[in-house]
Amino acid sequence: MNYKSIANVFGTLLLVTGCSMALPVICSLIYREDDLLSFLFSMLLILALGLPLKRLFRGARVLTFRDSIFIATFGWIVISAVSTFPFLFHGSISTFTDAFFEMMSGYTTTGATILPDIEIVPHGLLFWRSQTHLLGGMGFLTLTLLFLPHGVGSMRIFRAESSPGQVITGDKFKARNKDTMAWLWGIYLFLNVAEALLLWGGGMSLFDSLCHAFGTISTSGYSTKNISVGYYSSAWIDWVTTFFMFCGGTTFILFYYILCGNWREVRENTELRWYLGFTLFFCLGVSLSLYTQGIYESFADCLRFGSFQVVSILTTTGFTTANYELWPQLAQMLLFTVCFIGACAGSTTSGIKIVHYVVILKWMYHTVKRMFLQPMSVVTLHLNGRSVDAGIVDLSVCYFIINILLVLFGGCVISLFEPQVSFFGSMSAVIASLMNIGPGFNEVGPSENYAFFSAASKWFLSWNMLVGRLEMFSALAVFYPVFWKK
Repeated sequence: MNYKSIANVFGTLLLVTGCSMALPVICSLIYREDDLLSFLFSMLLILALGLPLKRLFRGARVLTFRDSIFIATFGWIVISAVSTFPFLFHGSISTFTDAFFEMMSGYTTTGATILPDIEIVPHGLLFWRSQTHLLGGMGFLTLTLLFLPHGVGSMRIFRAESSPGQVITGDKFKARNKDTMAWLWGIYLFLNVAEALLLWGGGMSLFDSLCHAFGTISTSGYSTKNISVGYYSSAWIDWVTTFFMFCGGTTFILFYYILCGNWREVRENTELRWYLGFTLFFCLGVSLSLYTQGIYESFADCLRFGSFQVVSILTTTGFTTANYELWPQLAQMLLFTVCFIGACAGSTTSGIKIVHYVVILKWMYHTVKRMFLQPMSVVTLHLNGRSVDAGIVDLSVCYFIINILLVLFGGCVISLFEPQVSFFGSMSAVIASLMNIGPGFNEVGPSENYAFFSAASKWFLSWNMLVGRLEMFSALAVFYPVFWKK
């Protein structure tokens, strides 16, 4: 591997991480709390680590795809590790394991927390905690690519960090890599600003509006309140958040098409139609279950709370407005099913992704049709008006099966580490971590946190978060012995 090139990219990662602490520093100065020195020390230390790597290895060679996989996997670990410094220096989180879990959860847009009382944490640290969502939502490495010189293999890094679903859809919209990153980040930041303004106008403070916007568009879920968005008891805030969670789960290239007035591409997007269909089906299903059981007084309230929770879990956001474990079993079963779906490829969400289900379901339909109705027929799958290669079907089936196996394996591991946790709670913790959802069921339900887990479980769940965020293949490739051979 090109270790000099890797060191240069890691130096850039550290410099971007250190400089990004400028906003929490401003926040600390505004609120005049005791976390200012923690950020200043952290910035100096991170910049002191990154600057030598950046300057000493300026003559880096072009990155290979193997280098890019290494960077995509261990880069997330490095930035999560150094991002713990403000919490450790301040003392809000006492152990490195807990701080690393919190930061990995933030960057991977999982939203699982070990903090039992979020509201006592200083504003600067809360802002930094939510800012990890902003940086990780679009992909921290995609931000770093803007600061790398042309020709070092930045597109390979982008591929290593991207969803396999983007390979299936084949979405591209700018020829130059940096132009692509700039457009992605421009659309992403615009949505964050738009939501923050709407939340601020709906009664949230500016600070809370920014933090919740960071956690919504990135489909992450960190809140500044212990009971999440439910703290505000506002229909306006609930519906605004629901809308932007849905936007965060949409393929970002579609926003570019909308800006260009290319509505034909939007109409023909297969995954978007299925995304809308899944959302409407589960929102209505959960809402009707709540209404028939009389959980809320009106159907409007049932639709509001049911839709919020469905969209939150479908997009792997993890915000909550109600304790859904008190809802009817049918509603809970529908929400549990949603945990395994995820939203669109090319969005900020994690999970298995709808495009894989589309390919698998179409493949199953045509397979049964060919076996029993038209044995001599030759059927070609189509997605977005284009034919799908047989290798794409193999990729989707493989991706789905490995996710299920990882959930089963992970549930056994957590049951081994945590014998006091129920089997369903262990499975739910793995699902919530691997799919980057955050809250789950039972011991990790919407009113609970992950503080009670042992250090071994927290490290294992942190790895699951990374595997889920990198959509498995890059994070698992480093375990193959052939990866390390020349």
